[in-house]
Amino acid sequence: MTIAPHRPTVGAAPGVVVRQVGGRLGAVVEGVRLGGDLTAGEVATVRAALLRHEVLFFRGQDHLDDGAHIGFAERFGPLTTAHPTVNTGSARVLRVTANKGMAANSWHTDVTFVDRVPAISVLRAVTLPPYGGNTAWASTTAAYASLPAPLKAFVDGLWAVHTNSYDYAQLDDEHEQPDANYSRDDFASTIFETRHPVVRVHPETGERALVLGNFVKRFEGFNSSESHQIFHLLQNRVTRLENTLRWTWQPGDVAMWDNRATQHYAVADFDEHPREMRRITVAGDVPVSVAGERSVVLKGDARAYSRLDELIS
Repeated sequence: MTIAPHRPTVGAAPGVVVRQVGGRLGAVVEGVRLGGDLTAGEVATVRAALLRHEVLFFRGQDHLDDGAHIGFAERFGPLTTAHPTVNTGSARVLRVTANKGMAANSWHTDVTFVDRVPAISVLRAVTLPPYGGNTAWASTTAAYASLPAPLKAFVDGLWAVHTNSYDYAQLDDEHEQPDANYSRDDFASTIFETRHPVVRVHPETGERALVLGNFVKRFEGFNSSESHQIFHLLQNRVTRLENTLRWTWQPGDVAMWDNRATQHYAVADFDEHPREMRRITVAGDVPVSVAGERSVVLKGDARAYSRLDELIS
């Protein structure tokens, strides 16, 4: 079955090449030096490519530091703080580090435990292991499009509760600390719970995308056992190999993804070699269901993390 995106192809700015690398998601963008000084044409080209391909990769961006990384991300909208609960030492930059083979090794969409899910994530490689440490992405729009009609009818009205007590960084039970810099208590210092539609309408493309991943706690109207079965039924559809793309990092690489249309997974296969990535996120809106209902906060207040009024100011 071919699941082709129904998104218009937009011409690239002069000197910019967008090269598709996967059938359902993924493209490499060449001819752009990332930073806050991109031209309006370059920004428009990158945004159009992101909406079409959902995850973009930029090679050879060795010049980037935290400031230029922030400047680039800001061209696509107001930024969130680094994380809703973790004190990272930076207002905008989340350091994702590992030195004992740890990584965010579960499928997730960033920060779905709050109501205002980030729109875009920008991840930069700082320290890479000599082998392993790849990252995989999955298209949640392609996953929805490929569902059989009876399953679409079921999920279109389904709601789930997401919480950071299921934070991906805490799922590795082999280690007392999920990250070399942050403890389990850091990630769960404030508990958030949010009621999200399992199917959201993308605010820019109008496509339907599945809102799942390992922040899901339960599905409304179902007990724990039933929720577990529903989760795996749907999550396995998202991560079918046809819906995924795996990236082998090189020094100077930057990945940028549409957090409203994807999940990702960092593979913990690099033994005890150090690995450090730095992530900045662009603020997003509150997901809206097929029926037009918005996500609802059940616990926690994310206003300090992301200001919704900035998106419409």
